[in-house]
Amino acid sequence: MGFTDFVSEAGLTLANNYLASRSYIVGDAPSQADAVTFKAFSGAPDAAKYPNVARWYKHIASFEAEFSALPGDASKAYTAYGPESTELPTNPKDMPAAEDDDMDLFGSDSDEEEDAEAVRVREERLAEYKAKKAGKTKPAAKSIVTLEVKPWDDETNLEEMEANVRSIEMDGLVWGASKFVAVGFGIKKLQINLVVEDEKVSTDELQQQIEEFEDHVQSTDIAAMQKL
Repeated sequence: MGFTDFVSEAGLTLANNYLASRSYIVGDAPSQADAVTFKAFSGAPDAAKYPNVARWYKHIASFEAEFSALPGDASKAYTAYGPESTELPTNPKDMPAAEDDDMDLFGSDSDEEEDAEAVRVREERLAEYKAKKAGKTKPAAKSIVTLEVKPWDDETNLEEMEANVRSIEMDGLVWGASKFVAVGFGIKKLQINLVVEDEKVSTDELQQQIEEFEDHVQSTDIAAMQKL
């Protein structure tokens, strides 16, 4: 089925039910599925009415600066994700009476029936998504790394130092966002994010390569590492 929208009460309830037992839209780590879904919201959802969606939204917002480095297909629409079957609101007042158990909730007599063409297109997209998912091999294990690069002193050209760092190219290495962080006494260090394929890139070897830029780099440290 997939998500329908994040504006109507029905659409938000559907998302809230879906995220009741999930931390991420797909899998157990942030991905492009979370990024494209996050961008489909016009703002933070009501935490009182949709606590599961609000929890997820707040968590994914912390990755917003690193969306481009997240794994997955960024070209997919958010409607490609979500539940694979209908998850209707569970409010008792909205439940049909017992004698209406066999009622077609999408019948042509309903005032709230969905457009038949929209349903057909959505089902086709879901079928295509399932087919692609079934044909995919297990993705390579990846990690998000936050690396700190320390200069010699406050006279070190930090822009040149960052350019040297980013000039390093490896199969399985993708550079992400960066910033300069004050250390003290007018000295700043470079803090840069990167995504690595664990089997292809050794962070020890990467640090050694960076430290070979000895005119600029004093030392390097891994500030944080998280599996994707």
